[in-house]
Amino acid sequence: MDQLPIIDISPLYSDDENAWPAVAEKIDQACREWGFFYIKGHPISAQRIDSLLDHAQRFFAQPAEEKLRIDITQTRHHRGYGAIATEQLDPDKPSDLKETFDMGLHLPADHPDVLAEKPLRGPNRHPAQAGWETLMEQHYLDMQALAQTLLRAMTIALDIERDFFDTRFNQPVSVLRMIHYPPRHTASSAEQQGAGAHTDYGCITLLYQDSAGGLQVKNVKGEWIDAPPIDGTFVVNLGDMMARWSNDRYRSTPHRVISPLGVDRYSMPFFAEPHPDTRIECLPGCQDAQHPAKYPTTTCAEFLLSRFADTYAYRREPQAV
Repeated sequence: MDQLPIIDISPLYSDDENAWPAVAEKIDQACREWGFFYIKGHPISAQRIDSLLDHAQRFFAQPAEEKLRIDITQTRHHRGYGAIATEQLDPDKPSDLKETFDMGLHLPADHPDVLAEKPLRGPNRHPAQAGWETLMEQHYLDMQALAQTLLRAMTIALDIERDFFDTRFNQPVSVLRMIHYPPRHTASSAEQQGAGAHTDYGCITLLYQDSAGGLQVKNVKGEWIDAPPIDGTFVVNLGDMMARWSNDRYRSTPHRVISPLGVDRYSMPFFAEPHPDTRIECLPGCQDAQHPAKYPTTTCAEFLLSRFADTYAYRREPQAV
């Protein structure tokens, strides 16, 4: 149990529907045993990744005052730039040694959800960097499509309707995040990590990580193992929302980032989450008399907001506009 599985998902993009069950079985096994796996054979090109990395490096290299023009703490809907130590994923450690950019599904100011001031709904706040907005908005849509392809495969093992997740991911609150981890020597103390130990909050996460390394996953023995970068892959992991849906049949596994020595690290996670009003309740095939539902029913928005309040100080304070 010291190596995450690598799954070739290219059959999910073929015309042969009979190829799906074999891939779904591998995904199911990885979700049960690990809650983490790599995927290869996906449609996101190396050229796209290179372009995203170039933009991220240039954005994070700007002066703080420029990045803070889109300060995430000044919004209701959690979009924009998060400065170093804005986030504290492990409550027993100092705030994280990383800076971030978050975006979601762009909803214009006159959208009914925005006018109603629903949480996590609103327009994206992009930096004034040539080419950034077009690239990021397209990548968001492509990553959402990739996530839903994986979720469609999961429905086979979970024995639910093939469109179960598709219908619930209409106008989702998925988040595309760009992260810069400065080198370890810039930490405020020896205890400060790039990202403290945590489980993800939502449904499913797809992560691109650059060559710097630093991601670690806790295996079933409670040991931290490295999840090193592998060219052409995304790391996929499940979040607490999927664990609740599956009654813990699928694992939401703790992980962390140890900032690398002497180099900057860049990563790009995509957190795939459903429509905010989606009910999160135990799936029919994941409970029986011996295994009753462990968790009360909630909604996507209620659950995510409760977790955000634990992680971001500014979410516990009066909201800014």
